Amino acid sequence: MAARIPVVAANADITKIAEALERDGCVVVDRILGDDWCRHLKADLEPFVARAATEVPAMNKQYAQDFYPGHTKRVPGLVAKSPAYQSFVMHPKVLGVCDTLLKPNCINYQVHATAALVIGPGAETQILHREEDSFRSYALPRPTLVVASMAAVSDFTEANGATRVVPGSHLWPASRQAREDEVAAAEMKAGSIFFWMGRTLHGAGANRTNDWRFGTFLSFSLGWLRQEENLYLDVPPDVARTLPKDLRRLLGYGMNGALGYAEVSV
Repeated sequence: MAARIPVVAANADITKIAEALERDGCVVVDRILGDDWCRHLKADLEPFVARAATEVPAMNKQYAQDFYPGHTKRVPGLVAKSPAYQSFVMHPKVLGVCDTLLKPNCINYQVHATAALVIGPGAETQILHREEDSFRSYALPRPTLVVASMAAVSDFTEANGATRVVPGSHLWPASRQAREDEVAAAEMKAGSIFFWMGRTLHGAGANRTNDWRFGTFLSFSLGWLRQEENLYLDVPPDVARTLPKDLRRLLGYGMNGALGYAEVSV
């Protein structure tokens, strides 16, 4: 049987979403953000996407080509660039998932990374990887360190580069390799959110169409971990002071137990 990704309605309760993530390692929540959100997000990010480069980053390893396929625009630092993206970060269902899956292992969880990922015609398949690959000192299977998500700003299809994911791989040992029949495409309509566990194998799909696939990535991690994105540079204190207190806390402007103290208040 081909691999399948569970899909739940926008009004599904947090328990159902979290159960799917713990069981399958991934879930699509259908049209939870809506069309208006997609329009506002596009308007916010249009100037940044327009000037973003599409070439592979200049790295001297084959890994760069595998992990950063060409024909793709990548825009980081979204919290400082888009009020619509801020509402994605603060969405009650998103935070409810984090409360359920991350809060048991930390005092406060935090935004781990943000990015717009706009995949163009001719983009090749990204290598399968895990969001928690930066924390390999914790052997697989490990406790949940990261929860990730992708909001569809345009429709995601298998043909235009929908995220490829291996359901159940969050329970695998590091040595197990995915077969092609174990990989599924996270197809979803614009305004939907695809969630996956930090241990789940996934990667962007190839775009075999003439259209651009527009998604925004958002991940959260335990508050005592080093964030993947340096949010104190991407959202510096003068910008953070203009944001709601709860959003500042999610960015890491606060303490997790004894960690994170500073002389300057934000």
